[in-house]
Amino acid sequence: MEPIKLEEMDKVKLMNRTDTKYSFHTELLPKVLDAIKEDYYLLNINGKSELLYSTTYYDTFNDSMFISHHNGKLNRYKVRRRSYVASEISFLEIKFKSNKGRTIKNRVSTDFGNKEFTGKEHDFLKENSPFDSSNLKISLENTFTRITLVNKNFKERCTIDLNLHFETNYEYKDIKNLAIVEIKSDGKSVSTLSLILRDLRIKSNGFSKYIMGRSITDKSLKRNSYKRKIRVLSKTTKSDSISY
Repeated sequence: MEPIKLEEMDKVKLMNRTDTKYSFHTELLPKVLDAIKEDYYLLNINGKSELLYSTTYYDTFNDSMFISHHNGKLNRYKVRRRSYVASEISFLEIKFKSNKGRTIKNRVSTDFGNKEFTGKEHDFLKENSPFDSSNLKISLENTFTRITLVNKNFKERCTIDLNLHFETNYEYKDIKNLAIVEIKSDGKSVSTLSLILRDLRIKSNGFSKYIMGRSITDKSLKRNSYKRKIRVLSKTTKSDSISY
């Protein structure tokens, strides 16, 4: 695949977008990538295209963000600290999922490695969400390897996440043999990648790393709505370590 540099990605930020997610066994990934190689650029940073990401998620002390997602509530929020390990860059991010199916993301740069809220971050949260930093706690730690693709029409960005690791105060889980594909677009253009996935009979499934990570590491949470997804995840990855 033709490479693209990080600075060229500014053409396709898509901070207000539609998201479509898919998950499947990694054995299919080479076939998928080969089928789309002429239509997408591959992000390359310092000679690397598989980049390590680290995420710290926050929730209220009564887990209101998790519960809102579990109950299917629209107009919901997610608060996380996303770190790009290779470049040592971090952002505090607020993701808002509207009742129109749009994902709106706001973010502010933060110090790499810091997990406590600063004064600037406190103000950012107050201005862009209904949450106060004093009422938030770390609820999940997550690392993964990401491959990023950009459609050559610059109207779509795709991410492929591999080697997922989840950790809470309760336990940790590694999810092997799983590829999570997310197609982020303006909602107007036709996605070559989605057409290939359709031909392979891979259906979109709304996989949330935050929700799935918490569901499989903290069994004290209400998880009824995700019972089927957890079983499908176990079957897809052929793993006995993932259970409801």
